[in-house]
Amino acid sequence: MLKDLLKTKETILIPGVYDALSALIAKQVGFNALYMSGFGVAGSLLAKPDIGLVTASEMIERAGQIVSSVGDTAVIADGDNGYGGEHNVARLVSAYEQAGVQAIQLEDQVSPKRCGHMENKQVVELGEAVAKISMAIKTRTSDQFLVVARTDSRATHDLKEALRRGEAFLTAGADILFIEAPQSIEEMTIIKNEFPDVVLVANMVEGGKTPMLGVNDLADLGFQIVLRPVTALLSVSRALQQCYSALAGTGKAQQTSELLTFDEYNDLIGLSDYT
Repeated sequence: MLKDLLKTKETILIPGVYDALSALIAKQVGFNALYMSGFGVAGSLLAKPDIGLVTASEMIERAGQIVSSVGDTAVIADGDNGYGGEHNVARLVSAYEQAGVQAIQLEDQVSPKRCGHMENKQVVELGEAVAKISMAIKTRTSDQFLVVARTDSRATHDLKEALRRGEAFLTAGADILFIEAPQSIEEMTIIKNEFPDVVLVANMVEGGKTPMLGVNDLADLGFQIVLRPVTALLSVSRALQQCYSALAGTGKAQQTSELLTFDEYNDLIGLSDYT
């Protein structure tokens, strides 16, 4: 369980996954917790940017597929802004919990939302954001299902407002705090000093607003969950560009990247279990 992993106090590196195959591979190489990225789902499902186009139903379906592919490996699922009001949050929490997700991430952006490292974000009033976190806590049937409360107000207001919202979310019952996109190590230090006993999330996004730090450095700063939400998606997208370009240009597979063999791929996805 994710809750048990966090009790060790060790910093956990959690990769972003976006479908059943990416989740299965991440599990097979040794990760014991995974993060279903809304950015990744938007890209892989719709080939669209993360600007609030994916629906709750689509996220619920994808979460179920991911959980089914990885068994009891812990999955944190992005819940964006809850896809509506408090009652929408309640439906999402229930659906994720029933699907076997072990934590939901909820943010305080307006609808439609944007990726946390994009410009021109907006957040709802604090009272509305707190009400959604409170509803998530009220709705879950077990405290093994964790609520990750995220604020994007560092970008829309300032760090002081982000800290104020973080405190309000924790008072409402949130288990984990995610202050999105601090812009320096100094700001990250302030966050930890403000919340010394709270499980904190560090979001490492390539090209994002937060300094890219290693797991050990983030552990020293006091962040227990380290997300790499889009690393795999960016890597796979480049590999697809190269693969299709080579096929289109020469009719042959590229020679610069090692491919899985047909048998290796079938082993990866467990063909022998069916035959």
